Amino acid sequence: MQSVSTGYAMESMGERHHAGLLRLALGHLALDAAALTRDDGGAWRLCACLGLGAEDRAWLERPGGPPDDGAAALAARWAFQHVCPLRSADGLSLGQLWLLGERPRELDAPQAEALAEYAGLAAALLELERGAERTRITERRLALAVEGSGTGIWDRHVPSGVIHYSSGWKALLGYTEDEIGERIEESYARVHPDDLAYVRATMEAHFAGQTAAYEVEHRIRRKDGSYMWVCSRGKVVERDEQGRALRMLGTTTDITAQRVLAEKLRQNLELLTDLTNEIPGMVFQYRRLPDGSARFPYVSAGSREIYGMAPEELADGPTERIRAIIHDEDMPRYLAALEASARTLVPWELEYRVQLPEQGVRWRQGHAHPRRQADGSVLWHGFITDITERKRIEAELQVLATTDFLTQLPNRRCFMHQLQAELGRVQRGGERSAAVLMCDLDHFKAINDRWGHAVGDLALRHFADVLAGLVRRSDCVGRMGGEEFAVLLSDASRDNAVAFAQRLQEHLAQTPLVHAGERIPLTLSIGVADMLAGDATAEAVLSRSDLALYRAKQAGRNRIEYL
Repeated sequence: MQSVSTGYAMESMGERHHAGLLRLALGHLALDAAALTRDDGGAWRLCACLGLGAEDRAWLERPGGPPDDGAAALAARWAFQHVCPLRSADGLSLGQLWLLGERPRELDAPQAEALAEYAGLAAALLELERGAERTRITERRLALAVEGSGTGIWDRHVPSGVIHYSSGWKALLGYTEDEIGERIEESYARVHPDDLAYVRATMEAHFAGQTAAYEVEHRIRRKDGSYMWVCSRGKVVERDEQGRALRMLGTTTDITAQRVLAEKLRQNLELLTDLTNEIPGMVFQYRRLPDGSARFPYVSAGSREIYGMAPEELADGPTERIRAIIHDEDMPRYLAALEASARTLVPWELEYRVQLPEQGVRWRQGHAHPRRQADGSVLWHGFITDITERKRIEAELQVLATTDFLTQLPNRRCFMHQLQAELGRVQRGGERSAAVLMCDLDHFKAINDRWGHAVGDLALRHFADVLAGLVRRSDCVGRMGGEEFAVLLSDASRDNAVAFAQRLQEHLAQTPLVHAGERIPLTLSIGVADMLAGDATAEAVLSRSDLALYRAKQAGRNRIEYL
């Protein structure tokens, strides 16, 4: 079902591109008729034509191309006739581009160059379609292999709850073509009761974007009532603007078979679809000569978005203008990646920043394949896209993953990472010292009980602000959970740590929380522990400071205990 729709999209897209190319050529060269034919193994297929009558079209589609009398007939009707043979990069015949005019004429040098460009574009279109056809043939072969392998395929429309099964999927469970419904509720009903919650939870997690793919091993009931173990794999392939899942594709396979052909096929089709769509960003050719000089022989219109320059500003011009806008911090990586690609002919792949006058700092991702040319130069074919939004989201996700939402301090995970790193420095540094403080707001439950949880949250944020205002840039603080906070003091002795704890208590006492005109005093119990080079893990240091905190609270609160 997917291969049929993909083939239709490819055909209609190809026809539009063929006709558009011919219109551009006729308009540019001021000619009267044009045609594009494809070589289908000696039988010539007319892909598109403009300005030709039925008789001319018939001659163009003769097996082997127009015979001599056909070519003569065309020449008699058209005073200007030019045929461009189209070949692939490896020399295979792809087709022909015909350009015809009612008046005799000679093409000047710019027109001849433009004609060569149009011929190159026509060849690229035909070669792309040939690759798409090979992929469709591969798809059909793989589909037959999957159907005969004991692997079933399913296609779920998430909002409606409709799920379509392949014949192989139905046969896997012992059903014939018309013996099974297409509602997701029926599918869940066949899952073993002990596995159902796990299957649903895994599916919902994937819908929410928490996993890259859906994969579960579970039992499922066959038509005869027996259960079999299967591995179900799938992935959401379409989402709406809000990120909600719309469509999901997957396979169900007997675990002993371990077949994944359907998923590989889906990935190939997805890749082909992406390549045949209009490519965002900048498509380019980059040529580096043996003397070190470089040029862009071809640049697409996306150069305006990517580099803030028109194609004509870049094509066949020096590359210094590009280097002038690359971020200073990324320039060494940019040059190193380019040099490595030229030397080893590995693909050039890089994420880097550019500084544009009208856009500011933007993130770019480049990918290009190099080829060594006969003259010793290296020619890259590739594309560059704007990944600024992706980088922004990644940065936001990093903040969410490492920051406590309420206090905006580092969360426990982030703090423990810093603590482990500091332990490594202490263990390597010999004389280097550090201390860890565990802090707990006294009688916090009473604050919640008397003034409510909203005021309790205010108290936590108030203390977080006080704490953050006292530490140095080299220190680290974090909310460990509830009303517990931790402080890592780098390069701090026991006396330094106790003195800091005293300042923290004093400052908190001097800045009580004020709510609705009422002063709410806050006190603090603190446990202090040295970080020792012999500590095996960061948890060991934290445990000692936590024990010291426990002693402080047992001794009456609002105290500092050292362990």
